[in-house]
Amino acid sequence: MIILVVVLIAELMNALDGSIVHAALPSIQADTGASSAAVQWIPAAYTLTFALALITGGRLGDLYGRKRVFIAGTAVFTLASLLCGIATGPEFLVAARALQGAGAAAMVPQVMATIAVTFDGESRAKAFGLYGMIMSLGGVLGPVLGAVLTSADIAGLGWRAIFLINLPIGLATALFALRFIPESREQQARRLDPLGMLLSSTGLLLLAYPLTVGGEKHWPAWSFVMLVTGVLVLAAFVAQQRAKTRKGGSALIALSLFESKAFAGGLAAQLVFGLVSGVFLLTWVLFMQSGLRLSPGQFAPASVAISLGGMAGAMLASTWAGRHMRRVPQAGAVLIACTLTGYQLLVSAQQTGMPFVAAVAPMILVGAGFGMVGAGLAGLTLSQVGHEDAGSAAGLFNTAMQLGTALGIATASVVFFHHSPAGSHGTNVTEAFAGSIWYVIAALAVMWALMFRLPKAVNTA
Repeated sequence: MIILVVVLIAELMNALDGSIVHAALPSIQADTGASSAAVQWIPAAYTLTFALALITGGRLGDLYGRKRVFIAGTAVFTLASLLCGIATGPEFLVAARALQGAGAAAMVPQVMATIAVTFDGESRAKAFGLYGMIMSLGGVLGPVLGAVLTSADIAGLGWRAIFLINLPIGLATALFALRFIPESREQQARRLDPLGMLLSSTGLLLLAYPLTVGGEKHWPAWSFVMLVTGVLVLAAFVAQQRAKTRKGGSALIALSLFESKAFAGGLAAQLVFGLVSGVFLLTWVLFMQSGLRLSPGQFAPASVAISLGGMAGAMLASTWAGRHMRRVPQAGAVLIACTLTGYQLLVSAQQTGMPFVAAVAPMILVGAGFGMVGAGLAGLTLSQVGHEDAGSAAGLFNTAMQLGTALGIATASVVFFHHSPAGSHGTNVTEAFAGSIWYVIAALAVMWALMFRLPKAVNTA
């Protein structure tokens, strides 16, 4: 049990850091003078670097030992958190966030791989359910913790406390891992694939960079050239991986995983779920603080509402997944979509005069939906993965979520920041947020359809 606690704390740190910064963005912008592009890159630098390096991080654990790579990744993550906390400007902070994401990319795949090789049968399914719950809760608890720490202004640190809190937690996690987690590696683990690493990272960067900055620069010609080139590079990566697999070489990813329609469908749904989370959480925080002009302290109760809902939804998913299977995350997607439809109409009608209770209460249902989706997807997609593919599956699953989140934040430049540049307040922000909700609802419909590829039952054998 202590092994599970240690690795889940590491996953919680990562999940929190993916969203904790959202609530502090207005304070960071005011303190550092960050531009609208920098505001987007502060969260995106973490999620994008994390997504780019996750597959490699999973393979490193297979090759050099999961315990060793887990501790090394935790150490880098903790050091980068310190650098974030002492950052003197937006450029320094973005660079430190990128290093933080790289450390997480080494740390997090070992969490899922360790669960896969440590637990069997029903206990394995439950452990994956808890993993999904932590992923979900971290995403919704992040804004709460960010708002509370920023508002509390502990020792005059302000927003810096959201990063410095990782120092004692990261140190304790590394020490407990050194003492309690057994070393594990695949006896026939493949070598790293440098060409595959280069192609996948380059392709993803060519897609994500123009999506992040293209809107602010009014979509110049080079942004479209980069997008097309990125698609071509990723196509070359897939071809290279297939050729390596046919020849019995050491491909970067285990393509055999995609022979399972459940894993492929779950991975696609996870990608869309990340996009939904990235767009909604970022724009909602800006709507509450810049549109309704709530201070971080006033925003904290709103974050508590979505977090409590997420906790309840994740608990329901963990309890019901074995009986209701894919219906649980599908029901969560429907719950979010229906609630946001009513929320959009309310925001459009009330604008900046929207009452606090009306702005906050629906978030309990939205959070419950997020919890049901996050916890349900993890268990259904990953519970049937064999030990031999644990590292590859862990890297791919987390890549889908984090890349989706990064792309969601990038998409905000089109659906939100294009209509409400960073620093805007009042009606301009509320109208941009109301418009962005329709994009979120459309993505939820796509995610709901993809979930039909998930298994009807979890194989716990």
